[in-house]
Amino acid sequence: MILYDYVVNLSIFSLLVSTPLVIRSFINHKPLKQLHLWAGVYAGLVSVILIMLSVKQQGYSYDIRYAPVILVFAYLGPVPGLITGLFSLMTRLLSSGNWFPAIVGWTFIMGVFSVLHLYISRFTPLKKTAALMGTYIVLYIITVLSFHILVNQPLFHLQYLLFVVLGVILGGLLIESNERLRRIITEKKLMEKTLEASESKYRLIAENTSDLIMVMDKDHSVSYFSPSHELVLGYKGFELEGIELCKLVHPDDVANFKCSIMKMFEDKESHSMETRFKHKDGCWIELESRCRSVRGEEGTIKHIVIISRDISERKKAEEILLQSEKLSVVGELAAGVAHEIRNPLTTIKGFLQIYKRENHSIKFSDLLLSELERIETITSELLSLAKPQAVQLVCTDVEELIEYTLEFLSPQSLLNNIEFKRNYEESKLPITCEKNQLKQVFLNILKNAIESMPNGGEIDIRLGKVGEDVCMISIKDQGCGIPEELLPRLGQPFYSLKEKGTGLGLMICHRIIKQHRGSITYKSRVNEGTLIEIRLPMTKRE
Repeated sequence: MILYDYVVNLSIFSLLVSTPLVIRSFINHKPLKQLHLWAGVYAGLVSVILIMLSVKQQGYSYDIRYAPVILVFAYLGPVPGLITGLFSLMTRLLSSGNWFPAIVGWTFIMGVFSVLHLYISRFTPLKKTAALMGTYIVLYIITVLSFHILVNQPLFHLQYLLFVVLGVILGGLLIESNERLRRIITEKKLMEKTLEASESKYRLIAENTSDLIMVMDKDHSVSYFSPSHELVLGYKGFELEGIELCKLVHPDDVANFKCSIMKMFEDKESHSMETRFKHKDGCWIELESRCRSVRGEEGTIKHIVIISRDISERKKAEEILLQSEKLSVVGELAAGVAHEIRNPLTTIKGFLQIYKRENHSIKFSDLLLSELERIETITSELLSLAKPQAVQLVCTDVEELIEYTLEFLSPQSLLNNIEFKRNYEESKLPITCEKNQLKQVFLNILKNAIESMPNGGEIDIRLGKVGEDVCMISIKDQGCGIPEELLPRLGQPFYSLKEKGTGLGLMICHRIIKQHRGSITYKSRVNEGTLIEIRLPMTKRE
């Protein structure tokens, strides 16, 4: 019968311990102020119920009121533990006599528990529970021996201590299992939020970038197309689902594209390529793609991320620049040839006219003169190529022109391991210029700087003011440098320090800067790099 009563008491105690833990897991509310104190009050009420359910056997009473006291001390600290103990003491005094030993024993136990807590405060709750339980057993034995409480009934005390120990073990297991489950659920929710935030961030980037992002699987099927494909290629997302990527690639580029992809799966290295993709309206868009492999758990390549950028405008700009350089070269050559031809031509024509007046009988003189006039016409036409063309001057910001040029040269700089260092002292430096011509100047100078550093390095670009109305652009490289005695010859026609250079690039730069009423100067030493400074008049702000 006593075993049945023990089971009932322990079951009710387990229910009372687990009820608030279960309720807390279902209710999402703000934590109460001084929650540990309210928990001490609740544990005190539990101890009251346990005293009311005490087991009566052969004139002895068994209860586990100290089980919640020990658990509260271990998990919540001395103050809630004292509150719980006070509830249990008051109920004990009201339910039976022998107040003196009860009060003395309670005071002794609470005092020792409070002092002990200072030494075990860094322990885990389980270790605290074990320490307090062991201490309680020792204190209980001391109290029994001190007051000679049923000293001749050791079985009574043994059953009581076992009863309390079982209560503490059950209560501790319930609290620990619930806390562990709560931690697992909290960590899972935190991980889900972190993953959701991370996914949202990367989705925000992928869906709002102008670059084309696609993910290719090992079977060469594409599992993801970024929304930017609709902007660049005109296809909506559902139109690209399940499509074979090679069908979008220009027939002349398919073989190279397949070879590059296969090489990536085999060599596991990143790769860059230029490929023409078909627009929805039938035209071809030139894309520069950077392919990066994604490894699986076994080290094999599972995916390839392809990030592409539309370089059609850049290609057009390159063609325009190349054409402009060709025309400039033709113009300079035409001017030089025409100048060299016209001088002796004028002399020949003059002497022929004099000779004709003195010798009217000479045949073919009129024919010779007409052919000379024809040569003059041709040389005049050649000279027209070298004449300045009509330009459109607009007010623009120098920083904008420089940044456009740097963006244009970014692939070449990456390829040559070159890094551009910007240092803009002024945010707005307006000048009146022909934008394309100044872009050509910056392009030529920066290309020369890149080519002077075959092993890579830094190019320092500074932008600032000289005085109140002059803008200065300085470009310094870390290249091989130029001997000081050769600096004055820079910019002369057909003079170049490069093996295959023509010298026309800097000549064109000099002419453009001169047309814009500016100046260009050089400072250099061998193996220490070259500094180029360009000064241009600023537009006065109204």
